[in-house]
Parts: sequence; structure tokens; C-alpha cells
Amino acid sequence: MKIGQQKLTAENVIFTTLNSTFLILLSIAMVYPMLNTLAVSFNEGMDTVRGGIYLWPRVFSIQNYRVVFNMDTIYGAFIISVAKTVVIVITNLFFTSMLAYTISRKEYILRKSITIIFVLTMYFNAGLIPNYMLIKNLNMINTFSVYWVPNIISAFNLIVIRTYIKSIPESFIESAKIDGAREFRIFLQIILPLCIPTLATIALFVAVGSWNSWFDTFLYNSGRQNLSTLQYELQKLLASAMNAGNTTQGGGANSAAQSGVGNVTTPQSIRAAITVVAAVPILVVYPFLQKYFVNGLALGGVKE
Repeated sequence: MKIGQQKLTAENVIFTTLNSTFLILLSIAMVYPMLNTLAVSFNEGMDTVRGGIYLWPRVFSIQNYRVVFNMDTIYGAFIISVAKTVVIVITNLFFTSMLAYTISRKEYILRKSITIIFVLTMYFNAGLIPNYMLIKNLNMINTFSVYWVPNIISAFNLIVIRTYIKSIPESFIESAKIDGAREFRIFLQIILPLCIPTLATIALFVAVGSWNSWFDTFLYNSGRQNLSTLQYELQKLLASAMNAGNTTQGGGANSAAQSGVGNVTTPQSIRAAITVVAAVPILVVYPFLQKYFVNGLALGGVKE
């Protein structure tokens, strides 16, 4: 027994060492790009072009952030992005979970047909032009509704929430029905509270997708400045910086000398600052949902 225990202990030590080493290296590989981007964003633009910046800015400067926050449109666009994200998260979670509860009921005869229809949308897409024509025919061009109405239901989120709801003991629902509760009350007072871990996980996915989206603004609301989003404004700034960089390529040193080295920005430095500005709100929200993340994914993936 002692020999076997010693062998088992040695195997555990080896496995723990290798596993810890692998996880440490993986963590470094994931954290380094974030720290490098942060260092580049605080580095002087022309010095960034030289390269060789790793974890700390070589020539510290906040000029990149001055350029970003001096945009007249950025603050209004930030408010629109926050409103858009909040509305999309709330409506997507509510309507998707309500439909998920409906198709999870065994007595609902159309549950399989509806599930198949939504699953097919995950594999087949009509394309950009038919989608644009549909939005146009619904008179949602240059309106705020174009942000959230097409995102009311998500097929993937529907399957995840339905799978979790089916794992809830049927006795909870039967007890509520015996007490006289109707389906909508059961959904609000029993199903939704029990689905909080999964809903929090889905909320994070939806929020990140909505926050990072800029193409919908470009496609549908580029004609309305008051409906422009933060990501779209940052995308325009990045495109402008890259065009300016291409124009001054080869004469960058002279331009830097004329403008003053401390006031020069480059596409690389602007891109890093834009990345940081766009990521901060999600990084602030994530810790509040982190405790639900792994638990929600595990519960949503378990079948009866």
C-alpha cells in the first residue's frame, strides 16, 4: 500500500507541476497582448513606429487619448451605445427565455417545429441584401429600433436556456399550477429566478456582441449622427488615422518635426487607444457576472 501510495503521490506531483506550468504559460499568452496594447496606447506615436514596446511605454504620452476624447461626437455616441446595449440585453433575455420556456413544455405540440425553424436560422442566412431590404421595408432605417428589434430572439441562446429550463424539476411547475398560477406567472416568478446563472451568462455574451458591433450603425444609421454608436465613431477615427498615415508615409519624420513630436499620433498608437477605450466598459461589467459564467454554461449544457 505504501509503495502504491508513494507512486500515486509522485504522479500527482508531476501532473500538478505540468498542469500549473501549462496554465501559467497560457495565462501569460492571454494577458500579454492586453498589457502590450495598454503600453502602446500610452506611448508616444512616432516612437511606437520604431517597435520594441512590450509591457511598458518607452516614451510616455497621453496624446492618443486626447485625440480620442477630443472628438465632439464621442460622448453622445457613448450614450447611444450604452442605451443600445441595455435595451438589447433586456429584450433578448426576456423574449428568448419566454420562448424557451414555451418550447420546453411537453404539452405544447408545436415545440419541435418551432425549435427546428430556429435551429435552421443558425445554419442558413438569407444574406446581407435581403436583410437590408427587409429592414428598409419595415421602415427601420435611421431609427433606434433597428438596433434591438432584429435581436429580440437568438437561436443559440434559445437552445441554451431551453436546455436549462428542462433540467428544472417538474414538481416546481406542477405545485404552482395546483396553487392556481398561470403560465405567465410561473414563468416570471419561478422560471426566471431559477435561470439567473444561465441568464447572466447569456447577458454577458449579448452585451459584448452588442457593444462591439459597429457595422449595423454603418449599414442602417450612418445618416443619423444622433444615432451613431461609440464603436462606429471609433472606427471612423481609426480609418481617418490610417488614411492620414498612408498619406504621410515617407514624410512622417518631417511631419513630426513640424507638429512637435509629443503631439504626433500614428495609426498603431490610435488603434491601441481605441481598443482600450472600447474594452474598458466590458471589463468593468465582467467581474459582476463572472461568478455566474462557468456555472451558467455548465447548467445550460446539461440535459435531463
